[in-house]
Amino acid sequence: MKQDSHVMEGRGTAIARNTADMSAATDTDMTGDATGRTNKAAASAETSKEGRRIRPRPFPGWLYAVLFVVFDIVAVAVLEVGVSLGASSRVTLSSPEVGWDFVGKMFDDHNFVFVLNLLLVGVLYLALLMIFNRLWIATPVLVAAAIVVAVIEHFKISIRYEAVLPSDLNFLKADAGNLMGFMPAGAHWTILAAIGVFAVFVALFVFLDHIDARHGRLFRGTGRQSKSIDAIARLLLVLIPGLFFGLYAMQVSTVGSWAKNLATVMGDKPSMWDSVYDAQRNGPLVAFMRQVNPKVMDKPSDYSEETMQQVAARYDKAAATINASRKSDLTDSTVIYVLSESFSDTSRVPGLKVNKDSMPKIRKIKQNTTSGLMLSSGYGGGTANLEYMGLTGLSMANFDSSLTSPYQQLVPGEHWTPTINQMWGAAKNSIGLHPYESSMYSRATNYKKFGFSHFYTLTGPDVIAHQDKIDDSPYVSDAATYQSTLEEVEKSDSNQFLQVITMQNHMPYHQWYKDNDFTAESTTGAPLGKDEQESIETYQKGESITDEATADFLDKLDKLDKPITVVFYGDHLPGIYASASEDDDNSLALHLTDYFIWSNKASASQGTKIDNADYSSPNFFVAQAAEHMDAKVSPYLAFLTLMHQRISAMEPPVVNKIQGWDRIPEGQAIYLDNAGKPMAESDFDEETRQLLADYKLIQYDITDGRNYLKNTDFMDLP
Repeated sequence: MKQDSHVMEGRGTAIARNTADMSAATDTDMTGDATGRTNKAAASAETSKEGRRIRPRPFPGWLYAVLFVVFDIVAVAVLEVGVSLGASSRVTLSSPEVGWDFVGKMFDDHNFVFVLNLLLVGVLYLALLMIFNRLWIATPVLVAAAIVVAVIEHFKISIRYEAVLPSDLNFLKADAGNLMGFMPAGAHWTILAAIGVFAVFVALFVFLDHIDARHGRLFRGTGRQSKSIDAIARLLLVLIPGLFFGLYAMQVSTVGSWAKNLATVMGDKPSMWDSVYDAQRNGPLVAFMRQVNPKVMDKPSDYSEETMQQVAARYDKAAATINASRKSDLTDSTVIYVLSESFSDTSRVPGLKVNKDSMPKIRKIKQNTTSGLMLSSGYGGGTANLEYMGLTGLSMANFDSSLTSPYQQLVPGEHWTPTINQMWGAAKNSIGLHPYESSMYSRATNYKKFGFSHFYTLTGPDVIAHQDKIDDSPYVSDAATYQSTLEEVEKSDSNQFLQVITMQNHMPYHQWYKDNDFTAESTTGAPLGKDEQESIETYQKGESITDEATADFLDKLDKLDKPITVVFYGDHLPGIYASASEDDDNSLALHLTDYFIWSNKASASQGTKIDNADYSSPNFFVAQAAEHMDAKVSPYLAFLTLMHQRISAMEPPVVNKIQGWDRIPEGQAIYLDNAGKPMAESDFDEETRQLLADYKLIQYDITDGRNYLKNTDFMDLP
């Protein structure tokens, strides 16, 4: 018992001790919990405070819309930098408004071509957004594409002073492996700078993605039905912008189309003579799109291989008839085409009186050889179109009105480009000379395609030998151009074809010449404006200098012991006759320039004057030259010979009212008879209708058809 009592006492003591320990432990734990809760609450409060500073929040839809506009502007700006940075327009023949002015002129001239660029880039941007459904993925892709294109534009302009053209895509397919060969010196610095700029944008996009809880997601459907609706909406927002962009590209080059009208209303002003200036002035994307799909001409309803074989046979027979009476070969002589910039007889301008003749020597030359007046499609411009007609024998009158510049819209994409210089055989016998910028109208590229071995200009790669100027004139003189030409003729024993395009009389005209005693006045009662009078009198002096230089050039050719024939023509009147051009009845007179075909003493045709020469257009010059030289013709030249017998001159409908003659329907091409009188197409006889129909078949086959004539002898001289 006593022992049990001790045991129980011991147990009680132990229990009491344990209870006390547990109580103490409990008190300690409770105190610790309270402290822990206090610390955790403080930590939680601090975390909450920090979270308010860095926790991502979803961007609202309106902010996405603002950012869309901002990055659309960024992409357009990057493209504009590519054609403007370090590439001020070298061709200063027109308005100097380039580069960023295409933004400023929205406010100065109410010209919104900048907005048109935003629209075109914007529809592509929208399609990217729908494809990726992530603003922070689609935007870097857009900016990267803009930077890459801008760098390519910069490189091409640096090397060739030419903006990127649709025809360059053909090069990518055919010769992409040689792209590195087109990198200019120091290209790596440009590339590194572009990469650096893009890296900055990427950092910006990463940051924006980090603070945007939506992470740029535009559609956030969760349920199956919602996701299906989102997918349909995204698909539509890819297809609709894509359709708009595709239709715009297909139709913007077609006169009268909604796309062309939209571009015109927004302020697109094509400057086809200079692709860099065009891109700077109108934006590179707008300028590029305009040339993607030009309408060349309507396909003749009877066009087929069989029809073209019949055409070839018809004029093969005509060539045999013509050649039966001709004694020489065209390529037995050197032929020089001289396109004299803006050369025309000032005394023929209606309502203008001049104090003396500014072209007495050329007037005398014309009296003693084949000569007349040339109907020009241009007034104050359009040189390359006259040049194109002279070199090809094709007529601008047959093309659709949408095709305004074959050198840029047509030739680069052609698979077959037969030109008259090719009749002289080897490329070494084809020489071009133009004392100005080689890239104007893409001449450098086109002349190579035409088969010219050299094209001598101020900018090379073949640099013209003589570059002298007269007094304060900014242009190389005709005398210097003729000297360069003469040296090319003298250094070759072969017969050649030389294409010469002068620059001396290119506008504008600002009292360039010293001792100018030429004067002009109006006979209409209204005096000439100060600027008009200054321009006319400066031009007259330049015309007289050309008169002297041309006569001297022919005298020097006369001394050479090789047969040479010169085809000389003014391409258009200078656009300085503001008073005369106000009267629609003067339209025809302001589209007639002077031409002649002359041969030197070593040629049997010196002094020849062929029939039906009073009026012509440049597409007929090669046929007339063959007739003047009594030279045998190809079926093609036989066709042009017969065509010229029925229609002396033809050009597009550059005017709607001609000398008060109102029987020509609006929009009809201008056709002149051998007396220079306009003809209505509805009055043509059956033979003329057949020739005109054949002309359109021939021209379509060469330019936009299947080139059926290429596999015949249609272009071959006998």
